[in-house]
Amino acid sequence: MFKKPITSAQKTNIKSSAQRALRARLLEQFPLLTPHIDDILPKKSQLELIKLPDRISLYALDQKVLFFQHFDDPLIPHLKLVHAYPQCFPRVQVDRGAIRFVLAGAQLMCPGLTSPGAWLPEKEDELKAGAVVAVGAEGKQSACMVGVLKMSTEDIKRINKNIAVETGHYLGDGLWKFVME
Repeated sequence: MFKKPITSAQKTNIKSSAQRALRARLLEQFPLLTPHIDDILPKKSQLELIKLPDRISLYALDQKVLFFQHFDDPLIPHLKLVHAYPQCFPRVQVDRGAIRFVLAGAQLMCPGLTSPGAWLPEKEDELKAGAVVAVGAEGKQSACMVGVLKMSTEDIKRINKNIAVETGHYLGDGLWKFVME
C-alpha cells in the first residue's frame, strides 16, 4: 500500500464528535488499548486527517501518524504505535526465511507462518479473517509489519497455502519514512 514515498496530501482537522467516534471505534477494534487510550488520543487533543490518493486516510496527532485506513476498511495502527504498545495488538510471527520478503512489501504467505520458527495463536485464541495483526519476526522483538488476516489462523494452519496476511504497512515503506510538514 505504501511502497512508494508519500508525496502530496490534503490535511484537515477532525471535529471533536468525529474524534470521539474514532476513539470508540479504536477501543472496539483493539480492546487492549483501553488503559492506554488517554496517552494515545488525549480527549482535548486535535487530531488531523490526511487524505492520500486511492482513498487512504491517515490519522495524525502532534505531527505523528497514529493510524491509517483504506476507504472503510478497519483502522490499522502505524508500526511506531505498535512498537510503543506491543501488548495491545494481536500478533503472529514469521520464520527467518520470510523476513526479507516482508521487508520488501510482499504479501505474507501461509508457509511463512506455519514453518518452524513461526508462531500462530492456539485454537482457543484463534484470530478471525479480517483481523488486524502485528507481524513479528523470528529472533526479533519488534513487529516488522502490520496487516489484515485474509483467513483465520486455524485455516492458515490447515490449508497452508495462498496469502495469509495482506500487507498494510511495513518497516521502511513510504508511511514509515513519511514526515509531516
